[in-house]
This record gives sequence, C-alpha cells and structure tokens, in this order.
Amino acid sequence: MRASITRNVSSTNTIGQNLISVAKGFSHASVLLSNNIKAANPTTISYNKYEVVAGFGSVAILEANCNCLQQLEEFTANNANDWLFGLISYELKNEVEALSSKSSNSLQFPTLLFFIPEIVITVDDKELTAHYFANINTHAAINALLDDICKQPQPVPPLNFANSFNARVSKKQYIDNFSKIQTHIQQGDIYEMNYCIEFFTNPKGFDPYNTHKQLLATSPTPYSAFFKDNSRFLLCASPERYIAKCHNTLISQPIKGTIARGATPEQDAANQLALSQNPKERAENIMIVDLVRNDLSRIASKGTVNVDELCGIYPFRQVHQMISTVSCTLEPDTCFSSLLRATFPMGSMTGAPKVRAMQIIDEYEAAQRGLYSGTTGYISPNGDFDFNVVIRSLLYNEKKKYLSFSVGSAITARANAAQEYDECLLKASAILKTLNTTISHAE
Repeated sequence: MRASITRNVSSTNTIGQNLISVAKGFSHASVLLSNNIKAANPTTISYNKYEVVAGFGSVAILEANCNCLQQLEEFTANNANDWLFGLISYELKNEVEALSSKSSNSLQFPTLLFFIPEIVITVDDKELTAHYFANINTHAAINALLDDICKQPQPVPPLNFANSFNARVSKKQYIDNFSKIQTHIQQGDIYEMNYCIEFFTNPKGFDPYNTHKQLLATSPTPYSAFFKDNSRFLLCASPERYIAKCHNTLISQPIKGTIARGATPEQDAANQLALSQNPKERAENIMIVDLVRNDLSRIASKGTVNVDELCGIYPFRQVHQMISTVSCTLEPDTCFSSLLRATFPMGSMTGAPKVRAMQIIDEYEAAQRGLYSGTTGYISPNGDFDFNVVIRSLLYNEKKKYLSFSVGSAITARANAAQEYDECLLKASAILKTLNTTISHAE
C-alpha cells in the first residue's frame, strides 16, 4: 500500500518544470503534462483525469523486445492496483501482425518498457498529491521532495546547441518515394499511408532536461511527455492522444490535417477555415476515423462505437490540427494487452488498410521508427489509463550520442509531394526553434 501527502498548488506550469529537474535523480522517470490544454471535445474533458502525472524511480521493471504482449499481460496482472508508467515502440507491430522491420534501430529503445514507480506525483484541480511507499521513503524525505517540486523554478539557461540536423532522406529521395507510394494507391494496394522521414545528429553536448523545458515553452501541448530510461530519453510535445480509458469507456483521438498558424488574427482565422474546408485533409481524417472505428469494434460492446466529433479544428502554438474523437464501451475485464492487439499501432501513423500500409512503410522508410509513432503514458491503480502518440519529439541515446526526430504526413491520391514535404518541415519547426538550429542537406 502507498501512503500519500497532499498540498494545494497555484501553478501547474512551474511544477512541470521542476518535475523534469527531479528526474535527474532517478534512473527511470516519466513526466506527463497537459499544459492546461483541455481535451479536444468538451464532452471528453473528464478523460483528462490529471493535469500532471509523473513517476520516479522503480520498484519493478519490464523491458522486452520479444513476446512483449504476453509479458505485459503478466506484469500488469501481477501488479494490479498500482501505478504503471511505460512506453511502447512502433516495432510492436511485428508482434501484433505478421510483420518485420528491415531498417536498423539507431536509438535502441526497447520495444516495450513499463515500470512501477517508487514515487508518483499527481496534480488534479490545483491539488498535488505524492503517492509513495512508506517502507522506502520517509515522510520527511517526501516533504522535502515536494518543497523542491513546488518552489519557483530557475530560469532555463541558453541551450547553446551547436549542431545542425542531417536528413536521412534527401528531398529528391522523398519525392521519388512519394511517387512510388502514390503508385501503390493508384493500383489499389492502399488508400492512404503515413510516410515519415528522420533527421539526426551526433551532438557533442546535449542537455535533455533543459531542452525539454524549453520545448514546453515553445510548443505546449496536451500530451507532452518526458521519459528517462537510464541513458535513453524521450522529449515529447505531442498534441495527439492514442487511447484513454475512463471506467468502461475507451476513446481515441486521431489527428489528420495540419496547417500553420497565421501571422495575424485575420490570417489565423482564414487558415483555420481553410483547414476545416480542405477536401483532402477531411478525406484523410475520415479514412482514419473509419479505421479507428474498425479497431475499436474488435473489443467494444456491440453497437457502442461512436464518433463523438468528426474533423474538429483545434489551435496549438505552432499549428492548427484536425482532430476527431471516437469512443466505445469496453467489454468487462478487457485487459490492456487485448486493447493493444486490437488497436496498435495507431491508424493516424500507419494508413488504410493498416497492415498493407505498414508493409509499404517498411519498404520505403529509410530508418526504423522505434519509439517514434509509438506511445507513452500511464495506467492508474483502478485500471484507467491515458497514452499519447509519440510525435513532435526528440529522441536521445546519451551513450551513443545520437539525437533524432522524425516527422511525416499522409499520402493520398490527391496529395502533392512538395506540399507534404513542407508540412513535414512545419511539424519540425518547434524542435528547430527550440534548439535554434537548422537542417543540413535537406535538398
């Protein structure tokens, strides 16, 4: 059993920065931040159970690269009624379906990693609670930790990032592959595919903690995440939710459709309207909504799959996004591993039909996605959970001195290669702005 201490707080933003600093003292840490951004659909605000939820230290860890779902099912069953934080790489697809990955895994994140934290911090309606094991932590030590978490954070120092990013795929290669993928669409192999490209560098010095704080300031998003696994780091500014469970209701909120914010209020409103009326973007979104409906129907009570909102337009700091919300009622005692078997990987990052799209993805993408296009999140003691889509993220392997981010967009029959490449760069803009850097050899 965990003990708990509760304090009233005034600002969750400052707490988020301090929690990232706290992560320095632990081999494993996960800090999940909503940045006070509400759920896409007002009817689903209740699914944002916590404004902040974080886990530090580990009393048990599951790290797996094969037979992952069976091991996860046993791990969650053996640790029911406690907190679990974890990440799942895109490569879990090879276990969910009869697939493989031909490219190398440069970042070397595991396929699946979950841990039971020594200390959990939650913030809900300006009430901060520490959940801890009294046999490991003293009451005084937890109060001292809370003092650090609640204090005014120090200003983030200049990052002094001296590297540029190299493009794994040149613009010419991108356009050539784009054309080949559209041929698959014209031949009826697929209707839509999310094609992603990687940008990487080998930094001489990189501070993941202060970089993530600066990324949050540049691009606050509702599913931000900082994850530390010893020398591997995820710095995530994701606007997209993969799946969340509240009691017996499951929701998914796929994103398809992106446009830049305008320089003036008038231009911004015009961009928002243009996105809402764009037939290509709407077609992309609706195709993925149909895919998500099909995925959820595999584990839903009969007749309960519902589209709560179709093609809603929502503003973020850098872009407007088109977001839909799909929900269902779960059959009783549906385990988390069964949900992954039915829904992973998320349709917004694959395409339709999903399996054929993933086969073609592996044929044309030059880098293994790894954690990008995967998910990170938490499972609470009552079995509710919330998991994001790992996009708009920096991934860092400190031992290998390898820093990477990937971006992508949906290819359809009506898509234009140059426009989609520009959309990829738009999605990279927050990362490049945060680091005050550029992409080399992008042509």
